[in-house]
Parts: sequence; structure tokens; C-alpha cells
Amino acid sequence: MGTEETGSDLPLLVVDGANVVGSVPDGWWRDRHGAAERLRDALVTVAGQGLPDLPGPLDVVLVVEGAARGVPGRPEVRVVAAVGSGDDRIVELVRAARAEHPHRHCLVVTADRELRARVGALGAAVTGPRSVRPPDRP
Repeated sequence: MGTEETGSDLPLLVVDGANVVGSVPDGWWRDRHGAAERLRDALVTVAGQGLPDLPGPLDVVLVVEGAARGVPGRPEVRVVAAVGSGDDRIVELVRAARAEHPHRHCLVVTADRELRARVGALGAAVTGPRSVRPPDRP
């Protein structure tokens, strides 16, 4: 991030970690913490380069819950551990971002229909897990 930019100046990308990790049956359930770390690491590239319809840099927040709590953030990706429901925490983050900067672009990554509706009602755009999934490993 350049010295003139702050996280609030950049588009906000909020990632539903449990939903994205769970979107591919690759054995993530054997190591939820490790799966969340791999997703976090893949999001570093997204933070810098952006997505096809949302150029970077982006302010990226990965929301984790359950066994993935304790995954540390990185300078490029903030990790927020949900105390209760990850969906509720995502809604709180979007609500706060929109209240502070009403015209800031917010994009939530999830396939959860209820969550999509909740954040959509707050003015956030939504995309599916494939937009940020790391490429399949051999």
C-alpha cells in the first residue's frame, strides 16, 4: 500500500473463510487451521492485484471461526476471528464500513444465500468462493 492510501481508501473485500474453505472437498476438515492459513496466503495476491472486476489494491479481511481462530493476519490480509457466528461478524464489518464511508465499495465473498441477502441489504456486492480460491494443487 502506498503511503497516501489507507485501508478505508481502498475497496473492501470481506472473505467468509469457512464458506470459501468449505467450497471444495479437498480434505480441509482434517486441518481447518491450516486450510484457513492457505486461504489467507492466497489472498495476499488478491490484495495486491485485485479481482477481474475489482482492480487492486484491496483492503482484504478474512473472517475465520471455530478451529480456524488463531490464524494470524499478514500485512496484506487482516484476519478477524468471529467470537460467535462468522456470518454475524461479516455483517458487522460491512455495516461499520458502510457507516464510516458510505460510498466505499464493499465486496463479500461467500456462497451462503442468507449472508448474501444480509450484506446485499447493506449495499455490499457479493461474489462466490471461486473468485478467490487458490488454484488446485496437484
